[in-house]
Amino acid sequence: MGDTTPWAYLDAYRGKDFNGTWPTMPEAFKITVSRYGDRPCFTIYEPDRISLSYKEALRIIEAVARWLHSRGVRRGDHVALTGKNSPEWAVAFIAIHFAGAVVVPIDCQLRQEETEFLMKFANAHILFADEERYERFVGNKDSIGLTDIVSLKKGVGTYLYDLDGPEADIALPAENDLAAILFTSGTTGKPKGVMLTHANLLSDNYLAQAHLELFPEDVFYGLLPIHHAYSMTVFIVVMAVGAELVFGKRMVTKAILKDLKQGKITLFLGVPMLFNKLLAGIIRGLKQKGPIVYGIISMLMGISGIIKKTFKVNPGKKMFGFILDQASLTSVKTCICGGGPLAPSVFRKFNQLGINFIQGYGLTETSPIITLNPIDHYKETSVGKVIPQIDMRILNPDDRGVGEVILKGPVVMQGYYEMPEETAAVFTPEGYLKTGDLGYLDDEDYLYLTGRAKNLIVTGGGKNVYPEEIENEFQLYEEIDQILIRGFALDKKLKTEGIEALIYPSPEFFNDNGAKLVKEIRPRLEQIVAEVNHRLLPYQKIERITVLDAPMEMTTTKKIKRDAV
Repeated sequence: MGDTTPWAYLDAYRGKDFNGTWPTMPEAFKITVSRYGDRPCFTIYEPDRISLSYKEALRIIEAVARWLHSRGVRRGDHVALTGKNSPEWAVAFIAIHFAGAVVVPIDCQLRQEETEFLMKFANAHILFADEERYERFVGNKDSIGLTDIVSLKKGVGTYLYDLDGPEADIALPAENDLAAILFTSGTTGKPKGVMLTHANLLSDNYLAQAHLELFPEDVFYGLLPIHHAYSMTVFIVVMAVGAELVFGKRMVTKAILKDLKQGKITLFLGVPMLFNKLLAGIIRGLKQKGPIVYGIISMLMGISGIIKKTFKVNPGKKMFGFILDQASLTSVKTCICGGGPLAPSVFRKFNQLGINFIQGYGLTETSPIITLNPIDHYKETSVGKVIPQIDMRILNPDDRGVGEVILKGPVVMQGYYEMPEETAAVFTPEGYLKTGDLGYLDDEDYLYLTGRAKNLIVTGGGKNVYPEEIENEFQLYEEIDQILIRGFALDKKLKTEGIEALIYPSPEFFNDNGAKLVKEIRPRLEQIVAEVNHRLLPYQKIERITVLDAPMEMTTTKKIKRDAV
Protein backbone atom coordinates (compact mmCIF):
# COMPACT_ATOMS: atom_id res chain seq x y z
CA MET A 1 0.00 0.00 0.00
CA GLY A 2 1.41 3.41 -1.02
CA ASP A 3 1.72 6.61 0.96
CA THR A 4 -1.78 7.75 2.03
CA THR A 5 -0.80 10.87 3.99
CA PRO A 6 -2.49 14.14 2.98
CA TRP A 7 0.86 15.41 1.67
CA ALA A 8 1.65 12.33 -0.45
CA TYR A 9 0.62 14.21 -3.63
CA LEU A 10 3.71 16.42 -3.22
CA ASP A 11 5.87 13.54 -4.50
CA ALA A 12 4.57 14.19 -8.03
CA TYR A 13 5.91 17.77 -7.85
CA ARG A 14 9.15 17.17 -5.95
CA GLY A 15 12.21 17.67 -8.16
CA LYS A 16 10.13 19.50 -10.74
CA ASP A 17 8.25 22.29 -8.93
CA PHE A 18 10.28 22.25 -5.73
CA ASN A 19 13.27 20.56 -4.14
CA GLY A 20 13.65 19.38 -0.59
CA THR A 21 11.21 18.13 2.01
CA TRP A 22 8.57 20.88 1.88
CA PRO A 23 7.66 23.50 -0.73
CA THR A 24 8.04 27.19 0.09
CA MET A 25 5.05 29.52 0.16
CA PRO A 26 5.43 30.56 -3.52
CA GLU A 27 6.00 26.94 -4.59
CA ALA A 28 2.97 25.67 -2.63
CA PHE A 29 0.74 28.40 -4.07
CA LYS A 30 1.84 27.69 -7.64
CA ILE A 31 1.23 23.96 -7.16
CA THR A 32 -2.32 24.73 -5.98
CA VAL A 33 -2.91 27.04 -8.95
CA SER A 34 -1.85 24.23 -11.30
CA ARG A 35 -4.37 21.90 -9.60
CA TYR A 36 -7.30 24.21 -8.85
CA GLY A 37 -6.64 27.46 -10.71
CA ASP A 38 -10.28 28.26 -11.55
CA ARG A 39 -11.64 27.59 -8.07
CA PRO A 40 -12.48 30.52 -5.76
CA CYS A 41 -9.58 31.47 -3.50
CA PHE A 42 -10.23 34.61 -1.41
CA THR A 43 -13.77 35.95 -0.88
CA ILE A 44 -15.43 38.68 1.16
CA TYR A 45 -19.12 39.64 1.62
CA GLU A 46 -19.11 43.30 2.66
CA PRO A 47 -21.07 44.99 1.31
CA ASP A 48 -21.11 42.87 -1.89
CA ARG A 49 -19.47 39.55 -2.72
CA ILE A 50 -15.97 40.00 -4.13
CA SER A 51 -14.00 36.87 -4.96
CA LEU A 52 -10.67 36.02 -6.57
CA SER A 53 -9.94 32.68 -8.21
CA TYR A 54 -6.54 31.09 -7.62
CA LYS A 55 -5.41 32.16 -11.10
CA GLU A 56 -6.59 35.74 -10.55
CA ALA A 57 -4.89 35.87 -7.16
CA LEU A 58 -1.62 34.60 -8.66
CA ARG A 59 -1.68 37.28 -11.38
CA ILE A 60 -2.02 40.06 -8.76
CA ILE A 61 0.51 38.43 -6.41
CA GLU A 62 3.17 38.26 -9.11
CA ALA A 63 2.50 41.89 -10.12
CA VAL A 64 2.92 43.05 -6.49
CA ALA A 65 6.12 40.98 -6.19
CA ARG A 66 7.51 42.69 -9.32
CA TRP A 67 6.66 46.08 -7.81
CA LEU A 68 8.41 45.18 -4.56
CA HIS A 69 11.50 44.10 -6.52
CA SER A 70 11.42 47.40 -8.45
CA ARG A 71 11.43 49.21 -5.09
CA GLY A 72 14.64 47.45 -4.08
CA VAL A 73 13.23 44.55 -2.06
CA ARG A 74 15.50 41.50 -2.24
CA ARG A 75 15.63 38.00 -0.79
CA GLY A 76 15.65 38.16 3.00
CA ASP A 77 14.47 41.79 3.32
CA HIS A 78 11.67 42.54 5.79
CA VAL A 79 8.29 43.97 4.73
CA ALA A 80 5.57 44.92 7.26
CA LEU A 81 1.86 44.16 6.91
CA THR A 82 -0.98 45.40 9.14
CA GLY A 83 -4.71 45.40 8.56
CA LYS A 84 -8.09 43.79 9.06
CA ASN A 85 -8.91 40.43 7.51
CA SER A 86 -9.36 40.83 3.75
CA PRO A 87 -8.38 39.30 0.40
CA GLU A 88 -5.90 42.18 0.07
CA TRP A 89 -4.15 41.17 3.30
CA ALA A 90 -3.77 37.60 2.03
CA VAL A 91 -2.51 38.75 -1.39
CA ALA A 92 0.08 41.04 0.23
CA PHE A 93 1.24 38.24 2.57
CA ILE A 94 1.94 35.84 -0.30
CA ALA A 95 3.29 38.55 -2.64
CA ILE A 96 5.97 39.47 -0.09
CA HIS A 97 7.18 35.86 -0.28
CA PHE A 98 7.05 35.90 -4.08
CA ALA A 99 9.46 38.85 -3.87
CA GLY A 100 11.81 36.67 -1.80
CA ALA A 101 11.18 38.75 1.32
CA VAL A 102 10.16 38.11 4.92
CA VAL A 103 6.71 39.23 6.06
CA VAL A 104 6.27 41.01 9.39
CA PRO A 105 2.54 40.80 10.24
CA ILE A 106 1.49 43.32 12.90
CA ASP A 107 -1.73 43.38 14.92
CA CYS A 108 -3.90 46.17 13.47
CA GLN A 109 -5.37 46.82 16.95
CA LEU A 110 -2.05 47.95 18.40
CA ARG A 111 -1.54 51.62 19.19
CA GLN A 112 0.24 53.70 16.54
CA GLU A 113 3.43 54.04 18.58
CA GLU A 114 3.55 50.27 19.23
CA THR A 115 3.15 49.51 15.53
CA GLU A 116 5.88 51.99 14.61
CA PHE A 117 8.20 50.53 17.26
CA LEU A 118 7.76 47.00 15.89
CA MET A 119 8.38 48.12 12.30
CA LYS A 120 11.58 49.87 13.31
CA PHE A 121 12.70 46.93 15.45
CA ALA A 122 12.09 44.52 12.56
CA ASN A 123 13.92 46.82 10.14
CA ALA A 124 11.00 47.02 7.69
CA HIS A 125 11.07 49.83 5.13
CA ILE A 126 7.87 49.06 3.20
CA LEU A 127 4.44 48.78 4.79
CA PHE A 128 1.08 47.45 3.60
CA ALA A 129 -1.66 49.05 5.73
CA ASP A 130 -5.42 49.51 6.13
CA GLU A 131 -7.20 52.72 5.19
CA GLU A 132 -7.75 53.78 8.84
CA ARG A 133 -4.06 54.32 9.43
CA TYR A 134 -2.83 54.97 5.91
CA GLU A 135 -2.72 58.79 6.13
CA ARG A 136 -1.09 58.73 9.57
CA PHE A 137 1.64 56.38 8.37
CA VAL A 138 2.20 58.60 5.33
CA GLY A 139 2.55 61.59 7.66
CA ASN A 140 5.14 59.76 9.81
CA LYS A 141 6.83 58.04 6.88
CA ASP A 142 10.28 59.58 7.24
CA SER A 143 10.46 59.41 11.04
CA ILE A 144 9.80 55.65 11.04
CA GLY A 145 12.12 54.93 8.14
CA LEU A 146 9.57 53.88 5.53
CA THR A 147 10.22 54.28 1.83
CA ASP A 148 6.76 53.17 0.64
CA ILE A 149 3.28 52.65 2.09
CA VAL A 150 0.65 50.64 0.21
CA SER A 151 -3.08 50.79 0.93
CA LEU A 152 -5.17 47.63 1.37
CA LYS A 153 -8.32 49.51 0.31
CA LYS A 154 -9.31 50.75 -3.13
CA GLY A 155 -9.66 54.52 -3.39
CA VAL A 156 -7.15 55.27 -0.65
CA GLY A 157 -3.61 56.22 -1.69
CA THR A 158 -1.47 53.70 -3.54
CA TYR A 159 -3.77 50.66 -3.83
CA LEU A 160 -2.34 47.15 -3.65
CA TYR A 161 -4.11 45.76 -6.72
CA ASP A 162 -2.84 48.63 -8.91
CA LEU A 163 0.84 47.78 -8.32
CA ASP A 164 3.12 46.29 -10.97
CA GLY A 165 6.73 46.40 -12.03
CA PRO A 166 8.97 45.31 -14.92
CA GLU A 167 9.81 41.66 -15.46
CA ALA A 168 12.78 40.70 -13.28
CA ASP A 169 14.81 37.70 -12.23
CA ILE A 170 13.59 37.57 -8.62
CA ALA A 171 15.58 35.41 -6.20
CA LEU A 172 12.94 33.27 -4.49
CA PRO A 173 13.28 31.92 -0.93
CA ALA A 174 14.47 28.41 -0.05
CA GLU A 175 12.54 26.18 2.39
CA ASN A 176 14.85 26.97 5.31
CA ASP A 177 14.80 30.73 4.66
CA LEU A 178 12.95 32.94 7.11
CA ALA A 179 9.32 33.43 6.01
CA ALA A 180 7.81 35.49 8.82
CA ILE A 181 8.53 37.31 12.05
CA LEU A 182 5.43 37.09 14.23
CA PHE A 183 5.37 39.39 17.23
CA THR A 184 3.74 37.87 20.26
CA SER A 185 3.48 38.88 23.86
CA GLY A 186 0.85 36.26 24.56
CA THR A 187 -1.06 37.25 27.68
CA THR A 188 2.05 38.62 29.41
CA GLY A 189 5.46 40.11 28.76
CA LYS A 190 7.09 42.31 26.13
CA PRO A 191 6.66 41.43 22.44
CA LYS A 192 9.02 38.83 21.02
CA GLY A 193 9.54 38.33 17.29
CA VAL A 194 9.05 34.63 16.59
CA MET A 195 11.13 33.64 13.54
CA LEU A 196 9.44 31.02 11.36
CA THR A 197 10.84 29.58 8.14
CA HIS A 198 8.94 28.41 5.07
CA ALA A 199 9.63 24.84 6.23
CA ASN A 200 8.15 25.64 9.66
CA LEU A 201 4.91 27.08 8.25
CA LEU A 202 4.44 24.60 5.41
CA SER A 203 5.33 21.49 7.42
CA ASP A 204 2.77 22.51 10.05
CA ASN A 205 0.17 23.01 7.34
CA TYR A 206 0.66 19.53 5.89
CA LEU A 207 1.25 17.62 9.13
CA ALA A 208 -1.86 19.09 10.78
CA GLN A 209 -3.92 17.66 7.92
CA ALA A 210 -3.16 14.16 9.25
CA HIS A 211 -5.97 14.83 11.77
CA LEU A 212 -8.21 16.86 9.44
CA GLU A 213 -10.25 15.79 6.42
CA LEU A 214 -10.18 18.67 3.93
CA PHE A 215 -11.33 19.03 0.33
CA PRO A 216 -10.99 21.68 -2.41
CA GLU A 217 -14.78 22.14 -2.18
CA ASP A 218 -14.51 23.29 1.43
CA VAL A 219 -15.24 26.89 2.38
CA PHE A 220 -13.37 28.22 5.43
CA TYR A 221 -14.48 31.19 7.48
CA GLY A 222 -11.58 33.40 8.56
CA LEU A 223 -12.91 35.62 11.31
CA LEU A 224 -10.09 35.76 13.86
CA PRO A 225 -7.34 38.36 13.33
CA ILE A 226 -5.30 36.95 10.47
CA HIS A 227 -1.95 38.28 11.72
CA HIS A 228 -2.17 35.71 14.53
CA ALA A 229 -0.29 32.41 13.96
CA TYR A 230 -3.44 30.34 14.53
CA SER A 231 -5.46 32.12 11.81
CA MET A 232 -2.47 32.40 9.52
CA THR A 233 -1.81 28.67 9.50
CA VAL A 234 -5.44 27.94 8.65
CA PHE A 235 -5.12 30.44 5.81
CA ILE A 236 -2.02 28.52 4.60
CA VAL A 237 -3.91 25.20 4.93
CA VAL A 238 -6.74 26.61 2.77
CA MET A 239 -4.24 27.79 0.17
CA ALA A 240 -2.49 24.40 0.02
CA VAL A 241 -5.74 22.41 -0.22
CA GLY A 242 -7.25 24.61 -2.94
CA ALA A 243 -10.29 25.52 -0.82
CA GLU A 244 -12.02 28.90 -0.52
CA LEU A 245 -11.40 31.34 2.32
CA VAL A 246 -14.21 33.74 3.23
CA PHE A 247 -13.01 36.67 5.33
CA GLY A 248 -15.07 37.95 8.26
CA LYS A 249 -14.24 41.43 9.49
CA ARG A 250 -16.37 41.86 12.60
CA MET A 251 -16.79 39.61 15.64
CA VAL A 252 -20.45 40.61 15.84
CA THR A 253 -22.95 37.75 16.06
CA LYS A 254 -25.37 39.19 13.45
CA ALA A 255 -22.58 39.74 10.90
CA ILE A 256 -21.11 36.27 11.57
CA LEU A 257 -24.45 34.50 11.06
CA LYS A 258 -24.99 36.41 7.81
CA ASP A 259 -21.54 35.40 6.51
CA LEU A 260 -22.04 31.75 7.51
CA LYS A 261 -25.30 31.58 5.55
CA GLN A 262 -24.20 33.58 2.50
CA GLY A 263 -20.85 31.86 2.16
CA LYS A 264 -22.22 28.34 2.74
CA ILE A 265 -19.32 27.90 5.17
CA THR A 266 -18.21 24.30 5.79
CA LEU A 267 -15.30 24.94 8.19
CA PHE A 268 -15.63 27.53 10.92
CA LEU A 269 -12.53 28.67 12.80
CA GLY A 270 -12.98 30.32 16.20
CA VAL A 271 -11.87 30.83 19.79
CA PRO A 272 -13.66 29.49 22.91
CA MET A 273 -15.46 32.77 23.65
CA LEU A 274 -17.06 32.76 20.21
CA PHE A 275 -18.27 29.15 20.39
CA ASN A 276 -19.50 29.67 23.97
CA LYS A 277 -21.68 32.57 22.79
CA LEU A 278 -23.05 30.63 19.81
CA LEU A 279 -23.92 27.64 21.97
CA ALA A 280 -25.41 29.82 24.71
CA GLY A 281 -27.67 31.40 22.06
CA ILE A 282 -28.80 27.97 20.82
CA ILE A 283 -29.53 26.72 24.36
CA ARG A 284 -31.40 29.93 25.23
CA GLY A 285 -33.62 29.44 22.16
CA LEU A 286 -34.34 25.83 23.13
CA LYS A 287 -35.21 26.74 26.72
CA GLN A 288 -37.73 29.30 25.44
CA LYS A 289 -39.71 26.39 23.92
CA GLY A 290 -40.54 25.22 27.44
CA PRO A 291 -39.09 22.68 29.89
CA ILE A 292 -40.72 19.62 28.26
CA VAL A 293 -39.44 20.37 24.75
CA TYR A 294 -36.02 21.34 26.12
CA GLY A 295 -35.85 18.11 28.13
CA ILE A 296 -36.75 15.98 25.09
CA ILE A 297 -34.19 17.73 22.86
CA SER A 298 -31.49 17.40 25.55
CA MET A 299 -32.21 13.67 25.78
CA LEU A 300 -32.04 13.29 21.98
CA MET A 301 -28.77 15.23 21.91
CA GLY A 302 -27.32 12.77 24.43
CA ILE A 303 -28.40 9.82 22.26
CA SER A 304 -26.96 11.50 19.16
CA GLY A 305 -23.62 11.96 20.92
CA ILE A 306 -23.45 8.31 21.97
CA ILE A 307 -24.22 7.13 18.42
CA LYS A 308 -21.61 9.50 16.95
CA LYS A 309 -18.88 8.45 19.33
CA THR A 310 -19.64 4.71 19.42
CA PHE A 311 -20.65 3.93 15.84
CA LYS A 312 -18.82 6.76 13.97
CA VAL A 313 -22.17 7.78 12.43
CA ASN A 314 -23.39 11.37 12.64
CA PRO A 315 -27.19 11.53 13.06
CA GLY A 316 -27.22 15.03 14.57
CA LYS A 317 -27.34 16.94 11.28
CA LYS A 318 -30.70 15.35 10.38
CA MET A 319 -32.10 15.20 13.91
CA PHE A 320 -31.38 18.86 14.71
CA GLY A 321 -31.50 20.46 11.25
CA PHE A 322 -34.10 23.00 12.41
CA ILE A 323 -31.84 24.13 15.28
CA LEU A 324 -28.74 24.39 13.06
CA ASP A 325 -30.71 26.33 10.44
CA GLN A 326 -31.80 28.93 12.99
CA ALA A 327 -28.16 29.31 14.07
CA SER A 328 -26.96 29.59 10.42
CA LEU A 329 -24.88 26.44 10.95
CA THR A 330 -26.62 24.18 8.40
CA SER A 331 -23.70 24.07 5.95
CA VAL A 332 -21.01 23.88 8.66
CA LYS A 333 -19.58 20.38 8.93
CA THR A 334 -16.58 21.17 11.15
CA CYS A 335 -15.76 23.80 13.77
CA ILE A 336 -12.12 24.25 14.74
CA CYS A 337 -11.39 25.80 18.13
CA GLY A 338 -8.04 27.06 19.33
CA GLY A 339 -6.38 30.02 20.99
CA GLY A 340 -7.38 28.98 24.52
CA PRO A 341 -8.95 26.26 26.68
CA LEU A 342 -12.49 25.10 25.86
CA ALA A 343 -14.86 23.46 28.35
CA PRO A 344 -15.45 19.76 27.48
CA SER A 345 -19.21 20.39 27.82
CA VAL A 346 -19.11 22.83 24.88
CA PHE A 347 -17.08 20.37 22.80
CA ARG A 348 -19.63 17.64 23.64
CA LYS A 349 -22.76 19.64 22.80
CA PHE A 350 -21.56 20.75 19.34
CA ASN A 351 -20.78 17.11 18.50
CA GLN A 352 -24.22 16.06 19.78
CA LEU A 353 -25.81 18.61 17.44
CA GLY A 354 -24.08 16.92 14.50
CA ILE A 355 -21.18 19.33 13.96
CA ASN A 356 -17.70 17.84 13.98
CA PHE A 357 -15.86 19.85 16.57
CA ILE A 358 -12.07 19.90 16.60
CA GLN A 359 -10.04 21.31 19.44
CA GLY A 360 -6.35 21.96 18.90
CA TYR A 361 -3.35 23.36 20.72
CA GLY A 362 -0.20 25.15 19.73
CA LEU A 363 2.01 28.19 20.16
CA THR A 364 3.24 30.89 17.83
CA GLU A 365 6.67 29.32 18.47
CA THR A 366 5.41 26.04 16.94
CA SER A 367 3.90 27.52 13.75
CA PRO A 368 1.46 26.96 15.71
CA ILE A 369 -0.49 23.64 15.60
CA ILE A 370 1.00 20.67 17.48
CA THR A 371 -2.11 18.72 18.53
CA LEU A 372 -5.57 18.23 16.99
CA ASN A 373 -8.50 16.03 17.97
CA PRO A 374 -9.25 13.67 15.04
CA ILE A 375 -12.93 13.68 14.06
CA ASP A 376 -13.18 9.89 14.08
CA HIS A 377 -11.53 9.43 17.49
CA TYR A 378 -11.91 12.58 19.59
CA LYS A 379 -11.51 12.91 23.33
CA GLU A 380 -13.55 15.70 24.86
CA THR A 381 -11.19 16.47 27.74
CA SER A 382 -8.06 16.47 25.54
CA VAL A 383 -6.67 19.23 23.32
CA GLY A 384 -5.89 16.57 20.73
CA LYS A 385 -3.50 13.97 19.43
CA VAL A 386 0.10 14.99 18.74
CA ILE A 387 0.54 15.54 15.00
CA PRO A 388 3.10 13.42 13.06
CA GLN A 389 6.85 14.14 13.27
CA ILE A 390 6.51 15.91 16.65
CA ASP A 391 8.52 14.48 19.54
CA MET A 392 6.55 15.64 22.59
CA ARG A 393 7.57 14.89 26.18
CA ILE A 394 6.57 15.87 29.71
CA LEU A 395 9.35 17.48 31.74
CA ASN A 396 9.58 16.56 35.45
CA PRO A 397 6.10 14.97 35.77
CA ASP A 398 4.46 14.93 39.21
CA ASP A 399 2.44 12.08 40.71
CA ARG A 400 -0.45 12.87 38.32
CA GLY A 401 1.93 12.72 35.35
CA VAL A 402 1.64 16.50 34.98
CA GLY A 403 4.72 18.47 33.99
CA GLU A 404 5.85 21.06 31.47
CA VAL A 405 5.12 20.17 27.83
CA ILE A 406 8.32 20.19 25.72
CA LEU A 407 8.81 19.22 22.08
CA LYS A 408 11.03 18.95 19.01
CA GLY A 409 10.03 18.83 15.35
CA PRO A 410 9.99 20.63 11.97
CA VAL A 411 7.42 23.15 13.22
CA VAL A 412 9.61 24.62 15.99
CA MET A 413 10.76 28.23 15.49
CA GLN A 414 14.31 29.32 14.77
CA GLY A 415 14.28 31.64 17.78
CA TYR A 416 13.27 35.16 18.81
CA TYR A 417 14.39 37.97 16.52
CA GLU A 418 17.39 39.83 17.97
CA MET A 419 16.87 38.13 21.37
CA PRO A 420 19.54 35.43 21.80
CA GLU A 421 19.20 35.23 25.61
CA GLU A 422 15.40 34.83 25.48
CA THR A 423 15.83 32.22 22.75
CA ALA A 424 18.32 30.18 24.79
CA ALA A 425 16.02 30.32 27.82
CA VAL A 426 13.13 28.51 26.09
CA PHE A 427 15.14 25.48 24.94
CA THR A 428 16.39 22.59 27.06
CA PRO A 429 20.05 21.50 26.74
CA GLU A 430 18.77 18.68 24.48
CA GLY A 431 17.11 21.18 22.12
CA TYR A 432 13.46 20.73 23.19
CA LEU A 433 11.23 23.82 23.16
CA LYS A 434 9.76 24.54 26.59
CA THR A 435 6.13 25.57 26.05
CA GLY A 436 5.47 26.93 29.54
CA ASP A 437 2.25 24.87 29.55
CA LEU A 438 1.56 22.10 32.05
CA GLY A 439 -0.10 18.87 31.01
CA TYR A 440 0.16 15.12 30.54
CA LEU A 441 0.00 12.57 27.69
CA ASP A 442 -2.06 9.39 27.59
CA ASP A 443 -0.98 6.11 26.01
CA GLU A 444 -2.39 7.18 22.60
CA ASP A 445 -0.40 10.43 22.50
CA TYR A 446 -3.35 12.67 23.34
CA LEU A 447 -2.40 15.78 25.30
CA TYR A 448 -4.32 17.05 28.33
CA LEU A 449 -3.50 20.57 29.50
CA THR A 450 -3.88 21.68 33.08
CA GLY A 451 -2.64 25.28 32.83
CA ARG A 452 0.32 27.61 32.48
CA ALA A 453 3.33 26.96 34.72
CA LYS A 454 3.52 30.60 35.79
CA ASN A 455 -0.19 30.68 36.76
CA LEU A 456 0.08 27.74 39.15
CA ILE A 457 -1.48 28.25 42.61
CA VAL A 458 -0.02 26.37 45.61
CA THR A 459 -2.62 25.97 48.36
CA GLY A 460 -2.14 25.78 52.12
CA GLY A 461 -2.33 21.98 51.90
CA GLY A 462 0.54 21.94 49.40
CA LYS A 463 -1.76 21.09 46.51
CA ASN A 464 -1.18 22.43 42.98
CA VAL A 465 -4.20 24.20 41.50
CA TYR A 466 -4.39 25.16 37.82
CA PRO A 467 -6.56 28.30 37.33
CA GLU A 468 -7.54 27.39 33.76
CA GLU A 469 -9.20 24.16 34.93
CA ILE A 470 -11.46 26.17 37.25
CA GLU A 471 -12.12 28.93 34.68
CA ASN A 472 -13.37 26.29 32.24
CA GLU A 473 -16.20 25.44 34.64
CA PHE A 474 -17.75 28.89 34.07
CA GLN A 475 -17.82 28.92 30.26
CA LEU A 476 -21.55 28.29 29.82
CA TYR A 477 -22.84 30.81 32.37
CA GLU A 478 -24.31 33.71 30.39
CA GLU A 479 -24.22 35.94 33.47
CA ILE A 480 -20.40 36.03 33.34
CA ASP A 481 -18.61 37.92 30.61
CA GLN A 482 -15.06 37.36 31.95
CA ILE A 483 -13.54 35.37 34.79
CA LEU A 484 -9.96 35.10 36.00
CA ILE A 485 -8.88 32.72 38.75
CA ARG A 486 -5.74 33.63 40.68
CA GLY A 487 -4.03 33.02 43.98
CA PHE A 488 -3.93 35.47 46.84
CA ALA A 489 -1.44 35.28 49.72
CA LEU A 490 -2.68 33.32 52.73
CA ASP A 491 0.71 32.97 54.37
CA LYS A 492 3.63 34.91 52.90
CA LYS A 493 6.21 33.05 54.97
CA LEU A 494 4.95 29.62 53.92
CA LYS A 495 4.18 30.92 50.41
CA THR A 496 0.70 29.41 50.47
CA GLU A 497 -2.22 30.84 48.53
CA GLY A 498 -5.99 30.99 48.61
CA ILE A 499 -8.10 31.03 45.45
CA GLU A 500 -9.80 34.18 44.22
CA ALA A 501 -12.21 34.74 41.31
CA LEU A 502 -12.19 38.09 39.51
CA ILE A 503 -15.52 38.34 37.70
CA TYR A 504 -16.78 40.88 35.18
CA PRO A 505 -20.56 40.33 34.87
CA SER A 506 -22.22 40.32 31.44
CA PRO A 507 -23.76 43.78 30.94
CA GLU A 508 -25.84 42.34 28.09
CA PHE A 509 -27.38 39.62 30.27
CA PHE A 510 -28.22 41.79 33.26
CA ASN A 511 -29.49 44.75 31.18
CA ASP A 512 -31.67 42.45 29.06
CA ASN A 513 -33.21 40.98 32.19
CA GLY A 514 -34.24 44.26 33.74
CA ALA A 515 -33.03 46.85 36.23
CA LYS A 516 -34.21 44.76 39.19
CA LEU A 517 -31.81 41.97 38.29
CA VAL A 518 -28.90 44.41 38.06
CA LYS A 519 -29.21 44.91 41.83
CA GLU A 520 -28.94 41.16 42.25
CA ILE A 521 -25.67 40.74 40.34
CA ARG A 522 -23.47 39.83 43.29
CA PRO A 523 -25.93 37.37 44.89
CA ARG A 524 -26.34 35.61 41.51
CA LEU A 525 -22.55 35.46 40.97
CA GLU A 526 -22.11 34.05 44.48
CA GLN A 527 -24.74 31.43 43.66
CA ILE A 528 -22.88 30.44 40.46
CA VAL A 529 -19.56 30.20 42.31
CA ALA A 530 -21.24 28.00 44.94
CA GLU A 531 -22.55 25.71 42.15
CA VAL A 532 -19.06 25.43 40.63
CA ASN A 533 -17.42 24.92 44.04
CA HIS A 534 -19.76 21.98 44.59
CA ARG A 535 -18.28 20.30 41.48
CA LEU A 536 -14.64 21.06 42.34
CA LEU A 537 -12.24 19.11 44.51
CA PRO A 538 -11.96 20.48 48.08
CA TYR A 539 -8.55 22.11 47.49
CA GLN A 540 -9.78 23.80 44.26
CA LYS A 541 -12.67 25.71 45.85
CA ILE A 542 -12.92 29.48 45.33
CA GLU A 543 -12.64 31.34 48.63
CA ARG A 544 -12.96 34.96 47.56
CA ILE A 545 -14.95 36.80 44.87
CA THR A 546 -14.15 40.23 43.44
CA VAL A 547 -16.78 41.72 41.12
CA LEU A 548 -15.27 44.11 38.59
CA ASP A 549 -17.02 47.19 37.17
CA ALA A 550 -14.93 47.25 33.97
CA PRO A 551 -13.76 44.46 31.63
CA MET A 552 -10.23 43.08 31.88
CA GLU A 553 -7.82 43.79 29.04
CA MET A 554 -7.68 41.04 26.42
CA THR A 555 -5.47 39.88 23.55
CA THR A 556 -6.81 39.80 19.99
CA THR A 557 -7.62 36.10 20.43
CA LYS A 558 -9.78 37.01 23.44
CA LYS A 559 -7.54 35.80 26.24
CA ILE A 560 -7.28 37.91 29.38
CA LYS A 561 -3.92 39.62 29.86
CA ARG A 562 -3.28 38.24 33.31
CA ASP A 563 -0.37 40.55 34.12
CA ALA A 564 -2.50 43.61 33.31
CA VAL A 565 -5.03 42.76 36.04
